[in-house]
Amino acid sequence: MPEIPAGPALRAFARALPKVELHVHLVGSASLPTVRALARRRPEAGVPTEERALAEFFTFRDFDHFLTVYFAVTSLVRDRHDVHTLVAGLAADLAAQNCRYAEVTVTPYNHLLDGMPGDDLLAGLESGRARAAELGVELAWCFDIPGEKGTKAGAETLVFALRERPEGLVSFGLGGPELGVGRARFAPFFTRAREAGLHSVPHAGETTGPATIWSALHDLGAERIGHGTSCAGDPALLEHLAAHRIPLEVCPTSNVRTGQVASVAAHPVRRMLDHGVVVTLNTDDPPMFGATLTGEYVAVAEALGLTAAELARLAENAVDASFLGDAPKNLLRREIRQMTLPGTGNFV
Repeated sequence: MPEIPAGPALRAFARALPKVELHVHLVGSASLPTVRALARRRPEAGVPTEERALAEFFTFRDFDHFLTVYFAVTSLVRDRHDVHTLVAGLAADLAAQNCRYAEVTVTPYNHLLDGMPGDDLLAGLESGRARAAELGVELAWCFDIPGEKGTKAGAETLVFALRERPEGLVSFGLGGPELGVGRARFAPFFTRAREAGLHSVPHAGETTGPATIWSALHDLGAERIGHGTSCAGDPALLEHLAAHRIPLEVCPTSNVRTGQVASVAAHPVRRMLDHGVVVTLNTDDPPMFGATLTGEYVAVAEALGLTAAELARLAENAVDASFLGDAPKNLLRREIRQMTLPGTGNFV
């Protein structure tokens, strides 16, 4: 199978691929104009309002600095109109990239802690999801625990998720810093969530080693792993992930921008693929990292010299790993398989 030629042909192929996004945070999806507008309304949050200053604000020194910035932006989101703006803006960005479906991570505990009424959060999600459908993008929700806030956050996130159970809620997650935040302490909440029919999709192995991923699998019953970057250092874990078809939600640009890897070319995604791990490409917090879903496909294809068939396989991996129903999955698979090789007219 020929390699995709670099340049316009590769970018056109990546743009045209029907895509699915499995790892994008709602607050992290806020466009820079949206952040500036919210910051002007709420100057007490300390988020810059000028374009150049905001760009500097989003230049992360390390993962801890990224979290500080992320929490500052979270504090700008106070009511249903803000939530709707975030969801509708994300949907427009996804539609422009031929992304048909996305599972969006929402952290209810942080919004409620900042004083947002639960009804406002739910109303904003519902109206934003309706707007996304008008744009041809189906959105689903993952409600996640901010791990740094401990088991209280775990308990309250679970209660909110199961009591409210909004349309589109499909999964239960765990985010925030990993160092000093063991996965096992959140096991009771994941057990309850899974018993209630929610899928388990915790972050693990982004800033810590393979042991965190093993814990997510054994203690939280993880069906997918958010990031999972450090799995490349454990051959037994790579073998386990591949044998059990446990997908990774890989976010290459995010890992570069937070200092977890030096470059996309140095990212362990090649090792993951070579071991048969189910890799999906995602953006995490796209405007904050200067990322797009199409751009992730282009960056990985260029860095690794992927063929068109391999790039299409990554898109199909995301479909397979999603919590879509069988019928829409089959439709997307057919569309991807009907893509043609750049300049050849041959199907991938």
